[in-house]
Amino acid sequence: MSQVVEQRCGFTAVEEYPEAPEVSVVMPCLNEAETLATCIEKAQRGFRQHGIHGEVVIADNGSTDGSQAIAERMGARVVSVEAKGYGSALRGGIAAARGRYVVMGDSDDSYDFSHVPFFLVKLRAGDDLVMGNRFKGGIAPKAMPPLHKYLGNPVLTQIGRTFFKSRCGDFHCGLRGFSKAAYERMGLQTTGMEFATEMVVKATLLGMRVSETPTTLSVDGRSRPPHLRTWRDGWRHLRFMLLYSPRWLFLYPGMLLMIAGLLAGTALLFGPFTLGSITFDVDTLVYAGMAVLAGFQAVAFATFTKVFAISEGLLPEDLRLTRLFQFVTLEVGLVTGGALMALGLGTTIYAFAIWGHQGFGQLDPTQMLRVVVPAALALTLGFEVVLCSFFLSILGLSRS
Repeated sequence: MSQVVEQRCGFTAVEEYPEAPEVSVVMPCLNEAETLATCIEKAQRGFRQHGIHGEVVIADNGSTDGSQAIAERMGARVVSVEAKGYGSALRGGIAAARGRYVVMGDSDDSYDFSHVPFFLVKLRAGDDLVMGNRFKGGIAPKAMPPLHKYLGNPVLTQIGRTFFKSRCGDFHCGLRGFSKAAYERMGLQTTGMEFATEMVVKATLLGMRVSETPTTLSVDGRSRPPHLRTWRDGWRHLRFMLLYSPRWLFLYPGMLLMIAGLLAGTALLFGPFTLGSITFDVDTLVYAGMAVLAGFQAVAFATFTKVFAISEGLLPEDLRLTRLFQFVTLEVGLVTGGALMALGLGTTIYAFAIWGHQGFGQLDPTQMLRVVVPAALALTLGFEVVLCSFFLSILGLSRS
C-alpha cells in the first residue's frame, strides 16, 4: 500500500488507511447525553488533526436518555453491553474495538480526548500500556474533590507502587491507552471500578512496558452527580490490591508475627524477662506461642493464595515459587511436621514425668508452662505443617 507520510507533532500521518482503524477510542456510557457529543467530537478532531485512522466505540451500559442516538449521529459505533458495571462496559467495548490500539476514557467530558495522539505516539513506539497522569498534566479547580486529590489517589497510588513495584504515578487515571495484544495477555477479570486498577497491576506483574503521558482533568460536564462513590469504590480498589498481593496481605505480617513470637518465646523459656519496670513472664509466653501459630497460618495462606492465583491465571508464573517447590515437597512437609509433633510429644511426656514426680499433685505454673507451652506449640505446629503440605499438593495437581 502506497503511503504519503509527514511529521505532525511526532506522528506519521497516513493518507491511505487499511480497512481496520489503527486506534479505537472506547467510552463507557450510562446516560451521558449531556457530554457524550463533546467527547466524541474531541476524539474525532484529534484524528483529523494528526491524520489518524481511528474509530469511536461507545460501550452503552443501558442508557435511557438517548445517548445511543447521539453517538450514532456523531458517527460513533454503539455497542450494547448488558452486564452492569464500569469494568463490564469497558470489556464489552474493548472486545468490539477493531483497532490495533485502544484508548479508553470516561464520557463525562472530564478527560480531553484530543490528547489521544499523545498516547498513540508511545503505543507506536512499542509501549504496551500508556497511562495518563493528571497530576503532571493539570487538574482544573474543583475537577477533583480534595479528598480524592490529596488523600485517596495519592495513597492508593503509593500502595500500588509499593505492592507491585510499579512506576505509575496516577493509578486511577481513566484516560489510558494500550495495544489489543497486551490487553488480551492481561486476561482482566473484574467488572467494577477496580477494572482500572487490575489493568495496571496485571501489566506490571507481566513485565509489560508501561509508561505515562501528562493529561488534564476538567470539571465533570454533567449536571447530575457522578457514578463514583468515594468510600465504596476506594475500598474496592484497596481490596483488590490487597488480594492481588499475598505478600503484603499475608506473608509479611505472618513472618513478622512468627519472628516476634519466636524471639519473645525464646527469651521467656529460661525465666522472666524484665524491661525497665515491666516484667514479662509465662502469661506473655502463651501469647508468644499464639503469635507463632497465627504467623504460620498467615504465611501458609500467602502460599495458598499465590499458588491458586497462578493456577487460575490470575497471576503470572513465579519462577522463585516453582524452584522452591522443587525442594519443598509433600514428603519434606510430612517429615518436618512429623518431627515437630515428635518433639512436642516428647516434651509432653517430659511434662508428665515432672507431674508424676510430684505425685500428680499441685505444680508451679510458672515452671510448668515453660514446658507445656512449647510442647503444645510443637504439636499444633507439626499438625498444621502436615495439613498444609497435603493441601499444597492438591493445589499442585491443578497447577500441573
